[in-house]
Amino acid sequence: MITWSSLSEREKAEALARPVMKNSDSLRTTVANMLDAIRNTGDEAVLEYTRQFDCARLQTLALTVEKRDELAARVSEDVKAAINTAFANVKQFHEAQKPEDITLTTTPGVVCEQRFTALDAVGLYIPGGSAPLPSTVLMLGVPALVAGCERKVLCTPPNQAGEIAPEIAYAAARCHIDEIYLCGGAQAIGAMAFGTNAITKVDKIFGPGNSFVTEAKQQVSQRPDGAAIDMPAGPSEVLVLADKNADASFVASDLLSQAEHGPDSQAILVTDSAQLITATKAEVARQLATLSRTSIASQAMENARYILTEDMPSAIAVSNAYAPEHLIVQTDNARDLLPTIKYAGSIFVGKWSPESAGDYASGTNHVLPTYGYARNYSSLGLLDFMRRYTVQQLSEDGMRNLGPAIMTLAKAEGLDAHEQAVALRMAALTGDAS
Repeated sequence: MITWSSLSEREKAEALARPVMKNSDSLRTTVANMLDAIRNTGDEAVLEYTRQFDCARLQTLALTVEKRDELAARVSEDVKAAINTAFANVKQFHEAQKPEDITLTTTPGVVCEQRFTALDAVGLYIPGGSAPLPSTVLMLGVPALVAGCERKVLCTPPNQAGEIAPEIAYAAARCHIDEIYLCGGAQAIGAMAFGTNAITKVDKIFGPGNSFVTEAKQQVSQRPDGAAIDMPAGPSEVLVLADKNADASFVASDLLSQAEHGPDSQAILVTDSAQLITATKAEVARQLATLSRTSIASQAMENARYILTEDMPSAIAVSNAYAPEHLIVQTDNARDLLPTIKYAGSIFVGKWSPESAGDYASGTNHVLPTYGYARNYSSLGLLDFMRRYTVQQLSEDGMRNLGPAIMTLAKAEGLDAHEQAVALRMAALTGDAS
């Protein structure tokens, strides 16, 4: 238990510090070398790495639509129904985010517009690991579908048989994703960013992944021959704000549902009740013993924090300082706290709103900023799969009305050619060719 009021500023910063990724210099160099290999030899390097890490006998990167559908047909009816429910909710929520174009006359004769269009080609990365993630397929595929992206390229590591999980195949089919490639890790990111013979280059890459994927995304986003990415990422995290009336079993289950993502996940409880901390710790120990991923969750809980504050305003201040990826509010009148919560990737309000709802099927997107980036990055949404651009058109009257101001500003900045471009038009309007 960490008593917040007794800490110095340095100790407070340490209490909210994220787990540091190990061997970061080595990781950076390893990923850079992998990306260079992919840039130089394309499919050969991608296949080599994929055989090394995932499927030793893999012969081709592409998964055909026929094979996708064959795999999808293996999904049980109850899982199909669950995926369909999630698909419908996520699609409905993202369709509501469709932006409207703007047309505005700023000065008589001067019309300015803002328009939106879908990105042409998007890369969707779906991690492999110990469990299939059809939910991530939906979180990336649905907004790409709703936005109208022409190419939706999905990369995910194959299993030893050279296949992907049937659940991923089914979710991909629901999102009309026809381009699927059997590769994961940094090699998949490099292939999508640079393009190979098999995988045509994409404009922007989306999706979570391990430290190699995260590092690869950051590196390709900084290269002129690379691709844009959705957001900076780090290990997943949750912070639970709770008061004395919170249900300790619910709080513990929320901490553990985050912890089972991976050993570097972080779970934090911030409360004004010492009794709740004691009860929650007991519940964590009890529930932890029942989990199939006990080993992973136990390692993650080593990074857990139980922070005691003097009151709820202080607890909210701690949350805002941490800027969590997921914020769960289990307090009396939880919605009343929303105006004072400034930074979080996604907020779950009240005791009946577990993080699991947003991870799977409520409709919101579960791709969120981590590592404190919730202070200046947003949760993934429809507009991330689109770009906006502006249009302006001046009539003769528009040039007459606005031309003098443009010329004055250009002259003030010492940009003669800018001034002349307007002066020539003004002269043409008045018939003064001199």
